Amino acid sequence: MHYARLRKTTHVIQLDQQENTEFRKRRSRFLPMFLRALLPLGVLVSGWVGYLILSVEPEEAKRPEEKPRMIETRVIELHVQDFPTTIQTRGVIRAHNEVILTPQVPGKIIRILPGFEDGAFFAEGDVLVELDPQDFETAVIVAEAQLARAISAHAQEETRAKQARLNWEDLGYDEEPSELVLRLPQLREAKANVKSATAQLDQAKRNLERTKVRAPFDGRVRQRTVGLGQSVGTGTALGTVFAIDFAEVRLPISARDMAFLTLPEGHEDPPVNVQLRDALNHGETVWTAKIIRTEGALDKNSLDLFAIARIFDAFGRKSERPPLRIGQPVVASIPGRVLKDVIVIPRFAVRHLDQIILVDPNELTIESRRIEAIWSDEEHIVIRDPTIADGALLATTHLIYAPNGSKVEILPDPNVATKSMAGFESKDKAGGNEQLQEGQ
Repeated sequence: MHYARLRKTTHVIQLDQQENTEFRKRRSRFLPMFLRALLPLGVLVSGWVGYLILSVEPEEAKRPEEKPRMIETRVIELHVQDFPTTIQTRGVIRAHNEVILTPQVPGKIIRILPGFEDGAFFAEGDVLVELDPQDFETAVIVAEAQLARAISAHAQEETRAKQARLNWEDLGYDEEPSELVLRLPQLREAKANVKSATAQLDQAKRNLERTKVRAPFDGRVRQRTVGLGQSVGTGTALGTVFAIDFAEVRLPISARDMAFLTLPEGHEDPPVNVQLRDALNHGETVWTAKIIRTEGALDKNSLDLFAIARIFDAFGRKSERPPLRIGQPVVASIPGRVLKDVIVIPRFAVRHLDQIILVDPNELTIESRRIEAIWSDEEHIVIRDPTIADGALLATTHLIYAPNGSKVEILPDPNVATKSMAGFESKDKAGGNEQLQEGQ
């Protein structure tokens, strides 16, 4: 009995334990599912609450009504006037006469003068290089001896010719003797030998003189290419030299600019004045030049016409002006034709390349105009428009939005205000000084 009760009790306990285990398993499966469902629901509820809070618009503070701002601009007056055009172009200084110096006789260089160094100046006739003269001195002595023999032979033939005539006359012949009897052919040969010997002597002296290579003109050495002790021939280049009486610059003139210039075509045409400035240092030094001719053909690539300007005293030998250098780039200003009855517009006041804004001085409204330039440079655009009255106001401020008919407010020019204020201050100072002097 006791044993049966014990088994029954044990069985009941086991059943309770199995039920508890199954309950725990069901609870462990239910809890994650509940949490997974609760998390998205919480996010949705939070988003809905945030939306309700943010969707409520705050009450705007009442602002005072602003008056519409007018377009502000500065203006300048336009006037019908005559405008002298100036053509700007560029070129490079070059020598008008540059040659390669070569000796006329072969020899060994025994002396190089200081005037034949790179960059040195020399005068016409100065000795630049000396060659060894010994062989040419010998040639002169030989030529002198040949001339002496030729003169002696000529004198003997003259004497023989005279004696032949006397002998003919002493024989009593009535007819005229022949040239051969009178030895005239021998006499003419002797005279020719004297001339030949004289010419050979002159040639020997010239060759001796040519051992001293002299400057062909007043100039300057660009580059020396030989050295002391070097043997040279008649075609050996000793160096490059150029004349300094004047320099030249080759200036390109575009087809557009040619319409505003009258360029000389021949030597009888008047030259055109040109002002040159250094294109490297942008200094204030100005060199005066004259266009004396133009080239006969247009450039194949640019179709520009090249004008040749001549610069006198380009190297500052006769004046205190800084010298120009061969190969130096320069900026040239050429005065052109004067444009009559035109309007000059500053380039900074032009919009979109061909548009300006005019201001009605009475209504203070703006009007956009398109222009067509007849001339322009870096600072100005020149037009001819009869519809723009003399004294019209031009807006110079860059206006982003400027419809036609809009009201504008004209701003004072700060430069004028500054000048007026400076004048006022000077008057105040003068008045204060006068009062101080009166007080003293």
